[in-house]
Amino acid sequence: MDGASIIEQLMTTEGRFDPYPLYARAHELGAAVPAGPGAVLVVGHAAANQVLRNPAFALEDTKSLAADHAELFAHPSIELFGRSILQRNAPDHGRVRSLIASAFNARRVAALRPAIEATVERLLDELADRGSDGSPVDFMDAFAFRLPVEVICELLGVPAADRHRFRGLASDLTIALELIQDLGELAAADLAAEELSAYLAELTAERLARPTDDLVSELVRIAADSADRISGEELLSNLALLLVAGFETTTNLLGNGLALLFRHPEAAEGLRTGALDPSLFTDEVLRYDSPVQVTSRISTAPDLAVAGLPTPTGTVVFTMLGAANHDPARYPRPDRFDPTRTDSQPLSFGGGSHFCLGSQLARLEADIAVPALLDRFPRLAPGGVPTRRDRLVLRGYETLPVTVR
Repeated sequence: MDGASIIEQLMTTEGRFDPYPLYARAHELGAAVPAGPGAVLVVGHAAANQVLRNPAFALEDTKSLAADHAELFAHPSIELFGRSILQRNAPDHGRVRSLIASAFNARRVAALRPAIEATVERLLDELADRGSDGSPVDFMDAFAFRLPVEVICELLGVPAADRHRFRGLASDLTIALELIQDLGELAAADLAAEELSAYLAELTAERLARPTDDLVSELVRIAADSADRISGEELLSNLALLLVAGFETTTNLLGNGLALLFRHPEAAEGLRTGALDPSLFTDEVLRYDSPVQVTSRISTAPDLAVAGLPTPTGTVVFTMLGAANHDPARYPRPDRFDPTRTDSQPLSFGGGSHFCLGSQLARLEADIAVPALLDRFPRLAPGGVPTRRDRLVLRGYETLPVTVR
């Protein structure tokens, strides 16, 4: 099996369901392997880290897409993400990211701890009520989705009455982040992009007229004071990114983590007793079953190489974060779930200038929520067969039934 056939297999339902055997085969071929004409598959941890940190490996941003794939811009979902920092290169990326980071900073995230703890307790109360008769409850719907959406909406200032709308919108919109093979697959993502953009336009107009103590108000104020540095469309696109990314990856982190605890009860017991550091557990979940599996770059210089493999200008570099996190050259026994690992440094949140802005918030939510969940429900157990989402880039569960009594 070569790099091209591995990618081909990863694009199937079976490959997406469990990509790790395919990653193991890729590791046997090398840290970076050819994957067909003009494409390279990067699976080594050091090699992936090199790509993420070298700005010469650029994102395929709106400028390059407009030149080579103009038809994509008939799709609102592509336009929406294309205007966000997720898909911008320097200097636009730094120009906009610095403004967002000035408001979405470590102090603001740390100040959310009491709100996160209160939301966790309220959701656990509701979970107890829903499962009080012993019937299964879908953990993804009742907790893993609701916690991060409540937290990011509280941070942004989205009214409580509107928050129920965002799970479906996010699920549909993030189709545009997958490695799609048919542009017809973007239909649901386009509708979601239009609805979310319209909603955020109304919200920002409201906050401009009547500001409150929330992140949207702060970003609207910054945008008004820095109109030469961020446009209105860029503001809306980045607010959409914060909203969607603010709970999509955290939802998957919580679901993937609980599924692993069911398979490793000794880890659950360690978290209950305090013998296991929650932050180490979170790191190992991120490493072992990353919520984000793939990102891609384009080589922009003729003499670039990855792990000794030439990547001349225009080469598409598929950077397999999930595979890098299972690199046997970096992690002893990489296919063993071991939440006592130290110095793990998984690449799940990316690296370099595009390191995820919300990583600290995602970790904080998981570090608080998982021990509280286990403490509240000592007999928490699987309540049925879970179902995986049929996605490659964003990996998580669609349903995860549990019993709490």
